[in-house]
Amino acid sequence: MRVSVNSDLCMGHTLCNAIGPDVYQLDEQGHCCPMSGDIPADLEAQAVEGADACPERALTIHSAI
Repeated sequence: MRVSVNSDLCMGHTLCNAIGPDVYQLDEQGHCCPMSGDIPADLEAQAVEGADACPERALTIHSAI
């Protein structure tokens, strides 16, 4: 599983980070910087819940192929 962010949609609400701090880091303006590469299995729930919390729907979860 991987996560991507549409930086044009991210408004810096920081809900992703509040729910998934191990997956979603924030830049100096409070915009999302998700973990790069594959999300470890033990953090997948944080990744999904953090993405679901985004009111702008700026985060996309990509399943591993």
